[in-house]
Amino acid sequence: MSVLVATDSHDPAGSSSIDRVIARGIAPLLWSRLLRICHEQTSNGPVTVLDCGGGSGSLAVPLAGQGALVTVVDLSIDALATLLRRSAEAGVSDRVTAVQGDVEALSDALPTAEYDLVLAHGLLENLPNPAEAIAQIAAVLRPGGVASLVIANPVAAVLGRLLAGDVAAALDNFHRSAATGYDLTAATSQSIAAGLIVESVEGVGMFTDLVPGIQLDRPGVMRALAELEAAAASTSPYRDIAGRLHLVARRPMTASG
Repeated sequence: MSVLVATDSHDPAGSSSIDRVIARGIAPLLWSRLLRICHEQTSNGPVTVLDCGGGSGSLAVPLAGQGALVTVVDLSIDALATLLRRSAEAGVSDRVTAVQGDVEALSDALPTAEYDLVLAHGLLENLPNPAEAIAQIAAVLRPGGVASLVIANPVAAVLGRLLAGDVAAALDNFHRSAATGYDLTAATSQSIAAGLIVESVEGVGMFTDLVPGIQLDRPGVMRALAELEAAAASTSPYRDIAGRLHLVARRPMTASG
């Protein structure tokens, strides 16, 4: 296990406006939920965040800009180098630590750490043993800490191919997801098995891919789309067609919950 720590120590104020968030490529709803969790966790000082597979820092750097102390664990040394460069450019190097390691072996990479918030976004469905990864995530959460899990929704993959007119690919996606796909049921059951309490599940990207690209450039469209996504995120059947699903689970304060 190797650890890299950025050394620049500038401290600019962060911004959480919708326009800035969209410019970063972060879904506004997901960003607002993460900020809310961070705000809830700040009673004992700066919130500590672990970003599993966070690579080049698309979330780590903005969260550090909000005052969080962020550790990123990733197998790719190139991605971690990019993370450190981006954190230096953003002036948050003193709040970002990069650790080269395996998410399925967090106890080896971070043997004594405890975090307020652990992120695993776009990661679990690509791992050979996502249940072990969730167990490792639960183990490094402090009591009362929160896991933020984002997984791809296989339903959206099928619908996306159909909307593109590729029925054969839609059928292939359907069969593959039924046989091997990682879904919300698996993520939920594995979180519970790891001792976490699932607090919410929301859709991310329910409508964005349905709007013609030329329309997205019109003034106010992205802001209105963000509001629509937020309003429908927890509501079926809209949540069920989202491109991604955001599961929030908490480690109980005591062993009995």
